[in-house]
Amino acid sequence: MSRKDRPHTPDGRYLVSRGVLKRCTNPALDDSARRKAVKRLMQARMAKDREAVDAAKSTLGETGPVWWSDGAPDYSDKTPDNTPYSEWWQSLSEAERAAGD
Repeated sequence: MSRKDRPHTPDGRYLVSRGVLKRCTNPALDDSARRKAVKRLMQARMAKDREAVDAAKSTLGETGPVWWSDGAPDYSDKTPDNTPYSEWWQSLSEAERAAGD
């Protein structure tokens, strides 16, 4: 299942994958920078180069410092039920929640 098919939090910061929140790509990245980072990420994954994967994910904003500036904490790798997103998560249909499993 592609990332775009997974449930995304209303604020666009996370998607739900395998039952946990995963940080989305920084929407402020320009298209060229995003494409280059995604290409580096795919190459690093194919080469099984963990350091290069981490570097590309950091460039994309999916790891490392958060890309938002309102001081909200990072809930990456937490189940939605154990975060401020719990009410949103419970409001989704079973099918929508299943797309995040």
